Amino acid sequence: MLDATLKTQLKAYLEKVVQPIEIVASLDDSAKSAELRELLQEIDLLSERITLVERHDDAERKPSFSINRAGSDVGVRFAGIPMGHEFTSLVLALLQVGGHPVKLDEATIEQIRNLDGDYAFETYISLTCQNCPEVVQALNVMSIINPRIRAVTIDGGVFPAEVEARQIMAVPTIYLNGEVFGQGRSGVEEILAKLDSKAGARQAEQLSKKDVFDVLIVGGGPAGAAAAIYAARKGIRTGVLAERFGGQVLDTLAIENFVSVKETDGPHFAVALEQHVKSYEVDIMNMQRAAKLTPGKLIEITTANGAVLKARSVILATGARWREINVPGEQQYRNHGVAYCPHCDGPLFKGKRVAVIGGGNSGVEAAIDLAGLTSHVTLIEFGAELRADAVLQRKLNSLRNVTVITSAQTTEIHGDGSKVNALSYIERETGATKRVDLEGVFVQIGLVPNTEWLKGSLALSRHGEIEVDARGQTSLPGVFAAGDVTTVPYKQIVIAVGEGAKAALSAFDHLIRSDDDETVEESAEKMALTA
Repeated sequence: MLDATLKTQLKAYLEKVVQPIEIVASLDDSAKSAELRELLQEIDLLSERITLVERHDDAERKPSFSINRAGSDVGVRFAGIPMGHEFTSLVLALLQVGGHPVKLDEATIEQIRNLDGDYAFETYISLTCQNCPEVVQALNVMSIINPRIRAVTIDGGVFPAEVEARQIMAVPTIYLNGEVFGQGRSGVEEILAKLDSKAGARQAEQLSKKDVFDVLIVGGGPAGAAAAIYAARKGIRTGVLAERFGGQVLDTLAIENFVSVKETDGPHFAVALEQHVKSYEVDIMNMQRAAKLTPGKLIEITTANGAVLKARSVILATGARWREINVPGEQQYRNHGVAYCPHCDGPLFKGKRVAVIGGGNSGVEAAIDLAGLTSHVTLIEFGAELRADAVLQRKLNSLRNVTVITSAQTTEIHGDGSKVNALSYIERETGATKRVDLEGVFVQIGLVPNTEWLKGSLALSRHGEIEVDARGQTSLPGVFAAGDVTTVPYKQIVIAVGEGAKAALSAFDHLIRSDDDETVEESAEKMALTA
């Protein structure tokens, strides 16, 4: 299962285990059980503090295993073989159950300990899903801190009958005490907010007490992170308000065009961004959504939970999200056959028929990936021809189980009340309506800027993007913007980073040229200290 290099690395990690661990496996005679047994036996040999036990418990899924702290009720469970993106989750579970400290602040740890009630979480994942590990690791950490929280991770590919019975068509899907709790990426803070009804009010109170920021950055993607780094290096009081740090990058699988980084993926890139920002004195306020901007001598940002933050300058870097096709059935069957991430949800459609809507690079890449999993892919493009790069089109045309339909307008997604079963489109040249029977629809038609909360506050383009000049200045003095949320063309990570840095420099220039005497004096003093 594990090659020599991986064994060496894992052995080094397991030296951090300080308390005895018992791995209890529930297996049968299947090939998957044999594969899991081999993996667990290899792990067992890498540390003297690990003991492997095999028990035939009919109540447990097979193959599955738990990682328990010896002599306690601390533990987590995996149903399936946690390789792929979940191998990191396995390693962290071994370390944390084995007594290695979790990376959470004391206030969050205390909040988890104080949760009242018994919580049984079941998380359905796929090993190709880059969003799933965050959920798995969050719930595992919470169960280690509070034994009244139990967490099991279930590989949908190993337990397809459960996936079918529960009609799961998107990962991660979380069940709590037998009921759907949530879908999609979420971390400890977001899960806690849903479990602890008073958390939002407490957070709002704490946020509103914060001192005035010299620059407040709204958004934690590449543009926001670059802005934070450049602002902090100027020695001014810098804050980042982010709905989720990393932004749209978290939903990106492969990144192969960021200069100096030959190849990485979105989640790893997002972690690197956050670590870089945290190396400076930046106040990161994560899992907070901005709801209102009020201009003035001190600009106010009101959050969704009612907090009010004040700043002398603001940089808007709220990014963009997947664009929807806005046809009947899309919202009804979202996560029940309608999906937006082929890498995450594709494995759930193995052997089934799917459609991809969109003929740009994202759409064609999705069709290529899905062709290797599904029985057939229908790619539907509104225009007369595909817009993807020639190399991608050549690859697409070489696949026998892909049908390309151009000059077609999707009009409706059909279902049986619980899941998708067909799609309708109009042939734009003839006006004829056609129907395609299928089980899944992947929407890949670009992005829409996250600016709904800004309408009426500053100038937006007809596409909803924030209008900026060459310096990143918006129509409001002291308010700047950067990244995919702006009118700057070419929505690329490297461009967003550069625009974020430029916006921070512009904001700093605004501060030192401001008529606010106090700001000028403070800025001059800080410049002297950092010179």
